[in-house]
Amino acid sequence: MTTTLPLFPLGTVLLPGASLPLHVFEPRYRQLTVDLVTGAVPDRTFGVVSIRQGWEVGEENVEGLHDVGCTAVLQEARRLPDGRFDLTTRGGRRFRLLEVDEGSAPYLVGSVEWLPDSPHPPEVEDLLPLLAERARAAHGRYREAAGAPHRPPSDDTAAEDLAYALAGDCLLTLEDRQALLEETSAARRLRLVRRTLHREAGILTALRAVPAPLAELGHLPHRN
Repeated sequence: MTTTLPLFPLGTVLLPGASLPLHVFEPRYRQLTVDLVTGAVPDRTFGVVSIRQGWEVGEENVEGLHDVGCTAVLQEARRLPDGRFDLTTRGGRRFRLLEVDEGSAPYLVGSVEWLPDSPHPPEVEDLLPLLAERARAAHGRYREAAGAPHRPPSDDTAAEDLAYALAGDCLLTLEDRQALLEETSAARRLRLVRRTLHREAGILTALRAVPAPLAELGHLPHRN
C-alpha cells in the first residue's frame, strides 16, 4: 500500500522511537510546520529522509536522497517571535521512497510504501533473546569506552526495537544508522548493531578519546 508524505530531507538519520529536535526557519519548512499544526497534513506526520552527501538538497538534486526513511510525528511546536519554529518530534514507521513530487506543495512530497520487518523462521525467533543480550553487552562496552553513564533501554524493549534504542544512545555515522534503518530482519539488525558498537568501542579505546556531542560540532538538524 502506498501513501504520500511531506518530506524533510536532513543530514542525519531518524530511527524509529528516537527523539529528533528540529529548528526550522526556511520558509518552505515553516509552511510545513503550519500545515502540521493546523491539520492540513494529517496525523502531524511527515517523512525524514537522509541526504547522501552534505546537509541540503537543491532544487534539482532529489536523487541525493536515500531510498529508505522514517516518519516523524510532531509532538510539540514552539513558534518564535520572528516566525521560526522549534519542534520536538519522534520517529515512527519506516518507509521506502518511491517518487518525489517537487511541484504540488512548497516542500517536497513523497510517494512512499511502508517497510515492515520480514518474518523470521521459528529457529531464528528463538535466537532473539541471545542476540538481544549480546547487543546490550556491546552497548555497555561502548558507553564505558566513551566514559559515559550506562543507560540501557528498559528490559521490556521488544527485540524488534532494541537495535534502534541502542543506536539512538550512541554517536554513530550516518552510514551506520542508515544501514540499521534499512535492515528488515530484527535478528540481523541486532547482529549489526552489536558489530558496530564493538567497532566503535575499540576505536574509542585505541584513540583514548571520547565522542563529542553533535551540538558542540554545530551539527544540530536545522533548516536555514
